[in-house]
Amino acid sequence: MTREHLIKPLLSAHYPKIDYGKGVFLYDEHGKAYLDASSGAVTAGIGHGVQEVIDAMLAQAQKVSFVYRSQFTSEPAERLAKRLSDLAPGHDYWSFFVNSGSEATETAMKIAIQYWQEQGRLGKNKVISRRMSYHGITLGALSMSGHVTRRRRFIPLLEELPIVAAPYCYRCPYQLSAASCGQSCADDLETNIKRIGADHIAAFIAEPIIGAAGGAVVPPAGYYERIKAICEQYDILFIADEVMTGIARTGTMFGMEHWGVEPDLIALGKGLSAGYTPIAATLVKDRVMEPILAGSQIVMSGHTFSANPQSAATALAVLDYIAARQLVDAAEEKGRYLRQKLERIAANRAIIGDVRGKGLLLGLEFVADRASKRIFPVSLGVTTRLVERAQSKGLLVYPAAGGVDGEGDAVIVAPPLVITTEEIDLLASLLEESIAEVMGEVMG
Repeated sequence: MTREHLIKPLLSAHYPKIDYGKGVFLYDEHGKAYLDASSGAVTAGIGHGVQEVIDAMLAQAQKVSFVYRSQFTSEPAERLAKRLSDLAPGHDYWSFFVNSGSEATETAMKIAIQYWQEQGRLGKNKVISRRMSYHGITLGALSMSGHVTRRRRFIPLLEELPIVAAPYCYRCPYQLSAASCGQSCADDLETNIKRIGADHIAAFIAEPIIGAAGGAVVPPAGYYERIKAICEQYDILFIADEVMTGIARTGTMFGMEHWGVEPDLIALGKGLSAGYTPIAATLVKDRVMEPILAGSQIVMSGHTFSANPQSAATALAVLDYIAARQLVDAAEEKGRYLRQKLERIAANRAIIGDVRGKGLLLGLEFVADRASKRIFPVSLGVTTRLVERAQSKGLLVYPAAGGVDGEGDAVIVAPPLVITTEEIDLLASLLEESIAEVMGEVMG
């Protein structure tokens, strides 16, 4: 066997080599087509091989691809910051550009702490989060993440910040119904603030819709309005991790728009460049920037490729493409159609316990028994089986955790926003075939 040099996710596994992509399909070196029903990692929002984006990338490369942010700014970076502020709730944000979602959430954490430092409140230095959450793989971001599997190896290095109950109505942590819970999961934030002390907490961070740690878990009505009210009551900043939900994915430009809430800080990534180049951003409200502007005038974070003009120009082209083709509305409309397809599959497949999500960020949770919601034994590897079976049929879905304390099985179905109804029909057909085969293996 030829020695390999590339570290892949699973070192013993074989990964097909992708030759090119077009629209919602990827094609490997042997010509096999894969319907990208996960947009990669919920990233390729406008599909593959979009010529308008490629042209914009070439045009910027012919000017300049890199300048160092400590020496220069650039027209694409300035324009992108202005565009994001115009699009974001409240239209009054600054942008700090980084390379990945993990860096964006960690930068948000740092800015939230600095906000209080600049006002002399040095004790407010914790950023708490929910027990079911994923905010990134760098150590700061992972400290805020409740993703059990991804935390496990690094526990000695991590802070215990994921302490708040999740708004997981399918498996309510209080054994209540959404109609009768009285926002108990939101009130748990207040309980933990009182337990720790508001003077020690800089911010609370949450994904508008829980992604990798739960499989598109949507909170009940009124949840985020209550969360924001609690944060304001106790003088705590609210950070929205929109790395997965942002940039049209859920049928609004930002996921938090579904609840009419304006976060103090927003983390963006993934769909910002739709996978055409690495870029992410931390958006910061004017009011959060005010003490920094009046004080040190320096945000204590720095990355060599921050505000990279090549990446900024690419992101601008992606936003232009989304606007020109009205893909925000398309995500909502096509999401309804795809959800109907998934619900029809669920009606005939007892292995599916829940269908959830918004727009084109949808999730399926799998159970051994629908009535009791009993999870499958970890040893069966149901999620892995389904992802592998679907890929063998030319369909890509995204694995997620689910169930109880990080154990359980779920997948995310999140195709590019440009998917057609005919392609959704094909997606559903391939997915149902895959589910039926895995169901036969694990349920007898």
